[in-house]
Amino acid sequence: MKLAQARRVALAAQGFGQDRPAAVGLRQAQRVIGQLGQFQIDSVNVCVRAQYVPMFARLGPYPMELLDNLGGKAPRRLFEYWGHAASLIDVALYPALRQRMDDWQPWPKTQAVLREKPELVDKVLRQVSDSGPLTARQIEHPDGRERRPWWNWSEAKHVLEWLLAKGRLAPSGRNSQFERLYDLAERVLPAQVLAAEHPRGQDAWTVLVRRAAQSLGIASERCLADYFRVGRPEAKAAVKDLVAAGELIPVPVDGWKAETYLWHQARAPRALHADALVSPFDSLVFERARLAALFGVDYRIEVYTPKPKRVYGYYVYLYVMDDRIAARVDLKADRDAGVLRVQAAWLEPGCPEAETAARLKVALADMSAWLGLGDVAVAPVGTLSRALIG
Repeated sequence: MKLAQARRVALAAQGFGQDRPAAVGLRQAQRVIGQLGQFQIDSVNVCVRAQYVPMFARLGPYPMELLDNLGGKAPRRLFEYWGHAASLIDVALYPALRQRMDDWQPWPKTQAVLREKPELVDKVLRQVSDSGPLTARQIEHPDGRERRPWWNWSEAKHVLEWLLAKGRLAPSGRNSQFERLYDLAERVLPAQVLAAEHPRGQDAWTVLVRRAAQSLGIASERCLADYFRVGRPEAKAAVKDLVAAGELIPVPVDGWKAETYLWHQARAPRALHADALVSPFDSLVFERARLAALFGVDYRIEVYTPKPKRVYGYYVYLYVMDDRIAARVDLKADRDAGVLRVQAAWLEPGCPEAETAARLKVALADMSAWLGLGDVAVAPVGTLSRALIG
């Protein structure tokens, strides 16, 4: 398969290239949920939290409360659990993820808490049952520590996270401080989802790899494993089964060294029109080696890199233009000033400067309006900034 065709397959599988609706409602949102399977959550709010961006990238401006309601009100279409990372996940995948819950092993500190104070499990469960949904700070801290923000893990917090990982608790949503609201799983998840028979052992991992294949379109075994963080041996076995069933077709891609597989129902458009700003946690860019192989883009998040050592910026979005990644922009929502700040803008090698700048301006204006901001202010930093300013 030619590389350009593989890019279009990958983008189409991820929901890019479709006409944007005049208004976004439940039907359009459900389509994106079906295409992606999950929205990775991230707490960084320098522009907008990551979980809100994938739907905007594919559908255009939409009311953010729509996503909140899909994961926070009955009947939920999304639930928060561990997918690629902490994510809002399609509830249809809950039965397959039960195997992950059954297999989950506590972290070392959690092991110590469970060993030394096993009574905390029943105590925390009872408190959530009686008064939930509750944040970790609202749970009584039996170790006597002062109530603290979410990053200071008390013993109660360890127990809450353990019960969440095992599927006994589930987040009913997040509060304004972005803290999880823990509740009993049976009060959060739809009854029919909880009652559904779940696949066990390798069958569960195959369900997740199959869903990854649908969402990626074209992928290596490593990419398929990474999408929902399935173990490599389990992913390897799943790929073998899906190839045998004709659901995955081995198809080499020009310039991609890894063995690659095409989802048997993947669309392969001859042309694709897209204008989309993609966050560092979008499912299109989960696997950075895949991103490099398909688009020639070396992409690293630099949030934790000291400022003098950053190459592109603090929180950099990629700009998808048709079937290429044409630029990257370091964005900040200056809410006090009512401005979307482009702190740096970089043109990707080989992309047309004038066209990229013109179309990116429109995409930035759309994002600014979606975020309730006014002007877009471009700093004179980066190889594309002059064209954006001009």
